[in-house]
Order: sequence, then C-alpha cells, then structure tokens
Amino acid sequence: MNISEKTYAKIINLFLLLISTTLIFRKPCTWIIVVFSVFCLIFVKKINITINRLKFILIIAFPLIVELLFFFNNDNYNLGLKSLERSTSLILFPVFIIGNHKYINFFKLLRYYTIITTIIVFVFYILFIYTDSAYLTKYSKGIDLWGIGYAFANFVGIHAPALNMHLAFISVCNLYFILQFIQNKNYLQFIFNCIIFLMSLFLIIYVNTKLALFNAFLGYLLVISYELKSKLSKSKIISIMGLLLFVFSIMTFLYLKTNPYMLTKYKEVTFAHMNKIGKLDELPNPEGQVYNSFVTRVSIWKSAWELSLKNLPFGVGASDAKLELLKYYEKTNQKFLLRNQLPVHNQYLNSLLRFGILGAISVLLYILAIGYIGYLSKNVLAIVFFILFFVSNLTDDFLIRFDGITFSGFWASIFACFYINSNIKIYSK
Repeated sequence: MNISEKTYAKIINLFLLLISTTLIFRKPCTWIIVVFSVFCLIFVKKINITINRLKFILIIAFPLIVELLFFFNNDNYNLGLKSLERSTSLILFPVFIIGNHKYINFFKLLRYYTIITTIIVFVFYILFIYTDSAYLTKYSKGIDLWGIGYAFANFVGIHAPALNMHLAFISVCNLYFILQFIQNKNYLQFIFNCIIFLMSLFLIIYVNTKLALFNAFLGYLLVISYELKSKLSKSKIISIMGLLLFVFSIMTFLYLKTNPYMLTKYKEVTFAHMNKIGKLDELPNPEGQVYNSFVTRVSIWKSAWELSLKNLPFGVGASDAKLELLKYYEKTNQKFLLRNQLPVHNQYLNSLLRFGILGAISVLLYILAIGYIGYLSKNVLAIVFFILFFVSNLTDDFLIRFDGITFSGFWASIFACFYINSNIKIYSK
C-alpha cells in the first residue's frame, strides 16, 4: 500500500492527538491505540529504529519486561494476564512513536492536546453541574469540597488523583504557551491561552487533590524561571520570583479563607495521631479519625515494606500483591486496614512488593529516564512531567492503572522523540 510522506505524517500526528486527548477515557483510548498500532504495522517499513533509539524503547518498556520476567510468580495467571494487558502500551508506544519520530511535530501536538483536553474536561464540568446543581451550591459555600472533587472525577470516569495529575501537566503546558506567545507578541493567541489556562487551573482547584495543586504550582515556577533565566538578569529574576511568591501567597490566603476546613484539616487531621503508626485500631473510631490521614498511609507503607522484605528477591507477583497485603493486615491484627482493604498507595513500594528488587529498580529507572531526557534536551516540560509523575507515585500507584501507564508511556515516548529530533535538527520551535 502506497502513501505519501506528507499524508502519512498527518495521519500519525492525528492518531497521537486522538490518543493524548482520550488518555483519561479508558475504552475509547484503548480502541484508538489498537487502530494506531494496526496502522503502524501496515506501514511497518516506515518505522525507523536504530540501536541508539532502541535504548529509549527498552527503558520505557522496562516495567513491562520485568512483569514478563516474573510472570511465573503469579498464583492467578488470569489476573497476571490482565496486569500485562494494562502494561502493553509500554511497548506499543515507544516502538510506534519513537519509530516514527521524524513525523512528529512536538509543539503542535502539545498545544492542541492542552486546548482540547481542557475544553473536554470543562464540558464535563458543565454537564456535571447541570446534572446536579446542588454541587455548585455546596462548592460556593465551601461544603464538602473534597467529596465534590471526587464526585466530579467519578462523573468523568476516572480516579480523582489521576484526573488531577493529567490536569496539572496540562495547566503547566498552558502557562508555557502563554509565555511563548508573549515573547512572540501574538496577543490574540496569548489572550486565548490565558482563558484556557484559567479553565485548567479552576479544574485543578475544583477536583481539589493537594498533591496535584503542589505539582502544578511547582511546575509553574519551573517553567517561569526557565523562561526568565535565558532572557533576564539574576536581579530581575529574583524580583519577579518574589512577586510570584507574593501572588501565590495571596491566592493561598484567599483559598483558605473561602475553604477554612482545609486549614483545619492540615493542622488537626492530616498529620494527627502519628504516634499510632501500625496501631490504628487503638483509636476508638479509626474510620472517622484517620481514614484520610497521613498516619494511615504510613501504616500501609510500613506493612508493605515489611512484607516486601519477607519476599525478596522476587516479590509476591503482580496478581497477588493486594491479596498478600490484606493477609498481612490480618496476620498483624490491623483490622482497620483489612476492613477497608487499603492498597499500597506508593508505586515504588508496590513494585518492590510485586517483583522484588528488580521491580523497584525498573520503576525508578523508567521515571528517572524521563527527567534525564528532559535534562539532555533542555526541555523544561519533560522535567516538569518527571517531577509530577515521580511525586505523584509517592502517594499513589499509577503504574498499575491504565490512566497512569498510558499517560506516562505516551509522554515518555514523545519526549524521547523531541530529544532525538532536536539532535538531528529536524525542526525547531
């Protein structure tokens, strides 16, 4: 089958745009990935993989490779196969995206992705409020903000921390393009992107997961400081960063003023009862007192760590990790954790528990590689993505979820393409 290079490039970029804008929707995204893979196989002769590029593919696929190597360790092969199925994109993305690197327009893809995804999620917000206007009334009065954010995420069809992780990256990218349009004096695009940025910021605050808020504002500071560093003197940078810190402080004050419970939560709930690590059942009402507290996470991590050490060097298997953890809760008489069947909520510990030492190494190498690619290519957005994904996996396990696997595998492959293309100078900003 013959196809021109120009047409092929357009189709590849269209597929990548469709995948990126549906990453938060499992079923449509899965079907698009399947069709994209079939298309690439039909035109497999156009895929160009050298030894140098193969290292990027292997690093991105490393968590999947480890899962394949330790497949024998699963007690339930059906559950093991389901876990493998979720991770398949870690080989499909690097092979078919990096193999087609020369056709990919990084900045155009990123820009359309941020605009379209922001609009899609905002439309879902409007539908969510229209479906039950009581949520808008509650939010305006500062009532149950945490619950409302999770209800909205469920309405979209995704876990709230995962949705906010996507939104945090999108919002930082929106800010990046605002700065680009200011420099190019493209004021219409600047105004449009300001609107899109504010929409994305509003959505992050609405979903209201504290780690995503932290990651977003850290990303803003990195992007702004990176852009200013190459254009302004140190004294001006310090002045501007001071102004930004002042603005951020005002925003934080206003946010806490409208939502006073958040201050109470951090002071009296989040870090309360830290003397009860591993002993949560000594509390009279652990569900009401510490369900969302840090002490609960630390108690889970303590159990996961202890169980991991008992199962070195190969771990307990992908299909058995949660079941074995629940058994350990029962064995150690941690009834509260067992009753609520609480998972690890830390990808590094989860990988150690599932696959032993090599599992933990594979995840660290996989995530650190994204930061290294950003460092080599001087791509601040890749560095932001690395920090965001690294930090997010400290309190959640996104590499056992479709939305986390595809999100990271897709953008890791795209950033690798940016690095490759920058080196051979295919295109410039």
